[in-house]
Amino acid sequence: MFYAVLQIVSGLILTAVYTPDPSILEGNHSQEVVFGGTSAMPLLIILITATASYILSQKIGKTTKN
Repeated sequence: MFYAVLQIVSGLILTAVYTPDPSILEGNHSQEVVFGGTSAMPLLIILITATASYILSQKIGKTTKN
């Protein structure tokens, strides 16, 4: 709970003291926002890690139950 409140308060403070870069206001800039390209690699890494974790937990669980 404390962590969530801390995140919200720090976000409010950072937003309140933010001053935009004047160079952004000058000139003709595109209004398009790009968040980066899409890639399947992070999803693949997460899938492999989750599968390995599941297999290892099943093997460890079987050895401790016997």
